[in-house]
Amino acid sequence: MARKPARERPAPRRRAAPPATARAARGGTERDRIIEALMDLLAEQPFERIGFGDIAGRAGLSLAQLRGEFSSALAILAAHIKEIDRKVLAGGEGDMAEEPARERLFDVLMRRLEALSPYKQAVRSLLRSSARNPGLALALNGMGVRSQQWMLTAADIKASGPKGMMRSQGLALLFARVLCVWVDDQDPGLARTMAALDRELARGERWSGFLDDVCMIPEAFCRPGGWRARRRSERDETAAA
Repeated sequence: MARKPARERPAPRRRAAPPATARAARGGTERDRIIEALMDLLAEQPFERIGFGDIAGRAGLSLAQLRGEFSSALAILAAHIKEIDRKVLAGGEGDMAEEPARERLFDVLMRRLEALSPYKQAVRSLLRSSARNPGLALALNGMGVRSQQWMLTAADIKASGPKGMMRSQGLALLFARVLCVWVDDQDPGLARTMAALDRELARGERWSGFLDDVCMIPEAFCRPGGWRARRRSERDETAAA
């Protein structure tokens, strides 16, 4: 009796290579990889569509590893915001110490936008999701208030006590409005963003007095050069006039 031909064993299935963004993120700790994975996913889809499996897969980790680091997607976002805080706090310039409070805060918030620049698409996605999700908006506001307490402190503006909390809440709302301009500002010099930030700081002084010093700053930011150089040039011209 003829022997049946041996069945060929199927070739082993190969797992699809992770996206380039995930591979790049794998150079850090598991925590770093998870944070970067969520930010990458946010640049591609709304927050409410991102599941734990998506985050773990993009980070190249198991669900158990993801759970060992974070309890929720909001916790991952909070960790990302904390890292942005750390970068801003570590990047201060000593030459701002003698500047008025409004200038110091302007400098701090512009440095924050610089730190956020690799995540602009993710920030745009979060802004859209929070506009239709009150729960997410509330959670992001809480994170923003805590973050802005550090930004006020970095600008040497008191952020403790009831008045400090009012300043932090006002600054969180102010910065959210500036972000709405920043995500669509295609100018490398961020002229629109700078003008929006200046207007918001002036408005904040009027309605809450959350700055102790008042410094009149022109709103023309269309000259070439870095934003710090432009600010100083405008102020020098004002002083000479």
